[in-house]
Amino acid sequence: MHMPSDQPSDLNDMLDPHRREEIAGAAVEVSGRLSQKGVEVSADEDPAELADLLSAVERFETAVINRGGDLMVNMPTSADPQDPAFVLPQRRADESIRDYTRHIAEAAQMLEEPRRI
Repeated sequence: MHMPSDQPSDLNDMLDPHRREEIAGAAVEVSGRLSQKGVEVSADEDPAELADLLSAVERFETAVINRGGDLMVNMPTSADPQDPAFVLPQRRADESIRDYTRHIAEAAQMLEEPRRI
């Protein structure tokens, strides 16, 4: 008699056989939303890391808006942004999703800090 593994993921798969498909679908959706924002990632990336990255990008965008920036003028492909700090940082070739998320969160934090005159 085959006994199911005690692993939580195995139990989840037994209880919800479509779970992996749903997670893969969510990763595709999140990677598409990131692509619209100028962030190129693969849907093959870890879905949780993609969700964290999307949250960091949205936090950055909110910080830009709160500083009076225009997201359309400050796209990563913009030739003449209002302020270089308003442009979403580019991902380095050797940068993991987790490190890139941290990089964007730091940029957002800099914009959220009160201006010094």
